[in-house]
Amino acid sequence: MKMMTAMRRRRTTVPAHHNRKAAAMMECAITLPVLVILVLGVLEIGSGLRASTILQSACREAGRLTAMDWRYIIHDNQTPNQKVAQDLKNFVSAAGLRGNNATVTITHADGDNAGQTFDLADPDNDLQFVRVEVTLPYSSVSVFPLTYLAGKTLKASVVMRATTKGGSLSN
Repeated sequence: MKMMTAMRRRRTTVPAHHNRKAAAMMECAITLPVLVILVLGVLEIGSGLRASTILQSACREAGRLTAMDWRYIIHDNQTPNQKVAQDLKNFVSAAGLRGNNATVTITHADGDNAGQTFDLADPDNDLQFVRVEVTLPYSSVSVFPLTYLAGKTLKASVVMRATTKGGSLSN
């Protein structure tokens, strides 16, 4: 009789697979938040890399414009520098970023005037190296409101030889 009672008790205990379900829930509760954070981090960094690539492409296109015959594509009330800056911002906007938040600087790339504003319309700047730089606050491209990249900026630049004679190397 005692043997029968002992066997019945074993049958009334919690089955082994029930304990495994509880362990699986605990594993999920621990690993799921880590996995979600990793996925969100990958999305955020991917968004930043995409924006950086767009800025670099926009700078390259703006640099090409500095070496083109821009005399026929600017408006009467527009300087070549304004045209380059506006086209760069339009490129960034067309790619899906906030081009209005972009800051464009056009400066001398070398020599005594390095870092000073470069006037594309000045004949003295013909065949000089020009740096076109664009910066965009990271908050303009951030997917999530994260604080660890708050205040950071994305920056891209290109150096090219500018021409004031409309893309021609000869007079």
